[in-house]
Amino acid sequence: MPTSDRLDRVDVLLVRALSEQPRATALALAKLTGLSRNTVQTRLARLEQRGLLDSFERRISPKSLGYPLTAYVTTTVTQRKLDDVADALATIPEVLQVQGISGPTDLMVHVVARDADDLYRVAGRILAVPGVERTDTALVMRELVDYRITPLLEQAVNVDR
Repeated sequence: MPTSDRLDRVDVLLVRALSEQPRATALALAKLTGLSRNTVQTRLARLEQRGLLDSFERRISPKSLGYPLTAYVTTTVTQRKLDDVADALATIPEVLQVQGISGPTDLMVHVVARDADDLYRVAGRILAVPGVERTDTALVMRELVDYRITPLLEQAVNVDR
């Protein structure tokens, strides 16, 4: 198995089968892919160890927990405080993800909220973090394309043939 972050053809076949049937056992995945059960178990363990499989958390909808609003808060940060800001943002439960980005702002903060007043509170907590200089909040009005990886898996399988 390669040691890079890039998946080889066997990994892609396995991950594609797993995305189609996330609850499949190693034996079921072996049947779907034509691999041995031991190969499936070994490959899955290595993918998990390398951090190449996302956590189960991604499958849980914040709506089901009472957070129907989604927003992105672009954040400008004092550069020398970037790590401290990231650590502070990680303590806010409504912050789902923080990405460092290029451009006029430094961070893209993905947040959820119960309603507009709650979003105002969450945005205020972000702005109050020492090192945060400025924020801009954009409310997600409608999701047009849900998070997906299957098209890339299909492309990877077809490219390697």
